[in-house]
Amino acid sequence: MGFMRSHPADRDADRQTEQSVATVGRLWSDGFGRLATRSVQALVVLAIISLIVFGVTQLSLVTIPVLLALIFASAMHPVVSFLRRHKVPSVIATIIALLSILVILGLVGWLIVWAVENQWDDLVKSASKGFGQLQSFITTLPFSISDQQIEDAKNAAVDFLTSSQFGSGAIAGVSAAGNFVTGLVLMIVVLFFFLKDGPAIWEFLLRPFKGEHYARARRIGDRAVSTFGGYVRGTATVAAVDAIGIGIGLAIIGVPLALPLAVVVFITAFIPLVGATAAGILAALVALVANGPVAAIWVIAVVVLVNQLEGNFLQPVLMGRSLQLHGLVILVGLTAGTVLGGIIGAVLSVPLLAVAWGIIQVWNGPDKPAEMWRQKRPEEVR
Repeated sequence: MGFMRSHPADRDADRQTEQSVATVGRLWSDGFGRLATRSVQALVVLAIISLIVFGVTQLSLVTIPVLLALIFASAMHPVVSFLRRHKVPSVIATIIALLSILVILGLVGWLIVWAVENQWDDLVKSASKGFGQLQSFITTLPFSISDQQIEDAKNAAVDFLTSSQFGSGAIAGVSAAGNFVTGLVLMIVVLFFFLKDGPAIWEFLLRPFKGEHYARARRIGDRAVSTFGGYVRGTATVAAVDAIGIGIGLAIIGVPLALPLAVVVFITAFIPLVGATAAGILAALVALVANGPVAAIWVIAVVVLVNQLEGNFLQPVLMGRSLQLHGLVILVGLTAGTVLGGIIGAVLSVPLLAVAWGIIQVWNGPDKPAEMWRQKRPEEVR
């Protein structure tokens, strides 16, 4: 049999197909085509992220306790490793670390309740006196606020507290308390297993990966644990210094509830940028109501002084390696976290951003960030 030649019509059809493919290729290879390609890719990534965020928010009763357990386990990982290196059985080391976390959390809550209970009567008397002074001061303002208007505002507050709307809010509060207890129990159980078998659990999750993909996943896991742990330990140290400094200042000034306010300072310090400001405003308001404007000014001065010392000397040393984020990134992350998850979202958003940035930094190797984030050398820019 001789060589079979293709029909001229077939050759024309093939030629037209090649021309069409070339035309389409040119359409997507110019500047506008590349922009369109990147836009489609960005939309796909945003859609996936949105689905993940939606799922996390819908399952917050599960995801938040698990995430908190992961963060606490990362913070206590050096303690557990130290105990195991010194021949302490794994279960005993896990129980010691778990009880340490629970004791610290319980102590913080107990200090708040105990201090408020013991000083509540004094605060009520001081608040009544301060409210009278404030009412007298209002009458000296350039614009007039009558006693009847003040009385109406008080009555409105009382009516709200006795209304059905407040009652429904109280019922919602009871439901939230039930969810809190459920989440706390889940967090404790998950935390126990993370402390005891964390590396084994991670190895099990890495079984599908081989070669370079396995090495990358290991780097990501190690960086996530070190970032979470460094962030929590550093922030806790900074928060303790802030709480002690501001608490001593409040006690010297004579502000009621100095101890619970110091505990509030410790807790709010885990919200960067805005936490210390919020705690300072709260302390100044208590001093204003209970001790007058001069004491409030002194409180503001103490808060500013402690925050400046912490921000300029302590925080760069303790948080320099675990929180390598620009202030604007932190502020945007805090806003997004607060919108999505409230106070818990604000607390968790910054360490999550720090972990994401740390993963980018080790994506291609221990000191090799992802290509799009790699800084070019001068000879590459020319």
